[in-house]
Amino acid sequence: MSRIGKKPIPVPKGVEVSIQGNTVTVKGPKGTLTDSFNPEMAISQEGEELVVTRPSDAKEHRSIHGLTRSLLSNMVVGVSEGFKKELEVNGVGYRCAKQGKDLVMNLGFSHQVIMPERDGITVEVPAPNKIVVLGSDKQKVGQFAAEVRGKRPPEPYKGKGIKYAGEHIIRKEGKAGKGKK
Repeated sequence: MSRIGKKPIPVPKGVEVSIQGNTVTVKGPKGTLTDSFNPEMAISQEGEELVVTRPSDAKEHRSIHGLTRSLLSNMVVGVSEGFKKELEVNGVGYRCAKQGKDLVMNLGFSHQVIMPERDGITVEVPAPNKIVVLGSDKQKVGQFAAEVRGKRPPEPYKGKGIKYAGEHIIRKEGKAGKGKK
């Protein structure tokens, strides 16, 4: 039995869940999320909990049991608490700012890098070297943060670039220098 799949998902107060066949809609204070799941997985609401059950112990059913439960759990957490990714900008002259709904970054290029906010995503810039991506959909938050980081990934010699908060950059040594034989 899947250890993750058999755990029930607690539904906090203020969150409404509606299940129509294999489509689940979750409404909460942070928004509304709708997703369709494999029709073979049985999703039911028992009191204040969501339960995912599988029809058999076939390999395919075992493999999607835990996945379905994790995706449902992320939907419930997203509409009640939301998700957040923090990014740090390191480098001389590297900075970011918010102009209207656009994230404007100076990353050592001859031009500014401008990224508009997307639906369901909010970008905050609390400091010139810090970016916070907020949203209710975990996948969208992670994707947008990865795209921001991809504009200037951290390089291994000086550590300049955009990195996730808490990410460890493996540093390399520079050239050994002249005179060694």
